[in-house]
Amino acid sequence: MTDHAVLTDTPQRGAEDTDRAERVAARAEAVAAVAREFADAVDSESRFPREAIDEARTQGLLAAPIPEADGGLGYSITELCRMLERVGRECTSTAMILAMHHSQVLCLTRHADTDFLRDYTRRVAAEGLLLASATTEAQIGGDTRNSTCAVRPIEDGRVALHKSCPVISYGAYADAILVTARRSEDAASSDQVLLVVEAENLQLDRQRGWDALGMRGTCSESFELDATTPADAMFTVLFETISAQTMLPAAHCLWASAWLGMATQAGLTARSVVQKAARKTPGTTPPSAMRLAELEVQLQSMTDVVRASVARYEAAWDDPAVSESMQFAIAMNTLKVSGAEAVRRIVGDAMVIVGITAFANRSPVSLARLYRDSIGPSVMVNNDRILLHTATLQLVSRGQR
Repeated sequence: MTDHAVLTDTPQRGAEDTDRAERVAARAEAVAAVAREFADAVDSESRFPREAIDEARTQGLLAAPIPEADGGLGYSITELCRMLERVGRECTSTAMILAMHHSQVLCLTRHADTDFLRDYTRRVAAEGLLLASATTEAQIGGDTRNSTCAVRPIEDGRVALHKSCPVISYGAYADAILVTARRSEDAASSDQVLLVVEAENLQLDRQRGWDALGMRGTCSESFELDATTPADAMFTVLFETISAQTMLPAAHCLWASAWLGMATQAGLTARSVVQKAARKTPGTTPPSAMRLAELEVQLQSMTDVVRASVARYEAAWDDPAVSESMQFAIAMNTLKVSGAEAVRRIVGDAMVIVGITAFANRSPVSLARLYRDSIGPSVMVNNDRILLHTATLQLVSRGQR
């Protein structure tokens, strides 16, 4: 009787898994289609990709990591990253906005520890709210683990802060921004907290606009930020813990998945061009085929590194001892650096394989926008800063993996 139950139950679970995978893929495809339609306009006008983000909201994807019990889709890290791979093939800006948004949603999902934060998590799901992040500061650059600004209490159980932000991606379009600051005016720079500040409680004074080489739709402008928010909109858990367990590894996995999508698209474009050349001369292998084979080596290597790192993070999700370990931090830092370097090489090499038609902006096989976008990953949170941090960790690491 037991054996019979096992035999009939296993196919049912398999069918459920297949059905879920198809739903996940269908939602990603719907957003990718809209992103593809408007990608050139987003790039040429350097504007927020509102159409694709609206489609993500319609598909419920802005609440993708939130548990179903709280109104979300309950996506795993792997499902989130595969969705970003697909969207990243069509519009880098859309994929990066979704990646940054989901890194913040994951912080709420995992660390919300006040009634306000738990209620707000459910609001994100119910209303399809878009979250941005303000972790960098003018005086400290990209060092997210230090702050000069501080939270100060004001009347009616609220707190206030002022922060000079060299960049808040899509900050002017977000429904709320998760902001880091010192716990108090007497706290050390590394004694940080994370707060949710809703748009109606924010004043953003734009200091610099966004007319960049690539990733033009991220609208990563500079602001002076003034905010007030309820005191219980502040996470009780230290930002040090949130960063180690969630924000940093999630961001690196999500970013790298979007970059893998970019690299995949470049590889597909190069392959289509080489195949077309081969059809013109049956029986003769085009010289570019060798370069295509070399490109496949790079692309396979990047795919393996990114997906293995995502699996590593998912395995560590319920094990704080692992996710807060030095070796895990090194692994996630390495992912960011290797992914950023790989996408730039792969897209550049694909452009050489395709030739002058890839270099042209209006060609059907243009890789110009993708190439400009591929430079961004190495300079957003500069690789040198991350390598220096990794080197510091390695000096005291015992090397366990």
